[in-house]
Amino acid sequence: MRNDTVPISRQALLAEANQIIQNHEDFIHGIEASGVEQKGNVLVFRGEFFLDEDGLPTRKTTAVFNMFKHLAHVLSAKYHLEE
Repeated sequence: MRNDTVPISRQALLAEANQIIQNHEDFIHGIEASGVEQKGNVLVFRGEFFLDEDGLPTRKTTAVFNMFKHLAHVLSAKYHLEE
């Protein structure tokens, strides 16, 4: 892990991530981070992607992808998952 990030529990990280989501100007109801894993120095967030009945992406899918990318950028610079 990087020495310039702080260890954080998965539960605390998801709580902070979901607070960021709710306070973000692009918030759409229903977007929520339900999982996170550490991939090298990057935190990868997971959650519902809101595909349509044919399994194709919707407008909400793009919003979720962009929000999870934002979370990875902001929170990977601050934290790494506790062992």
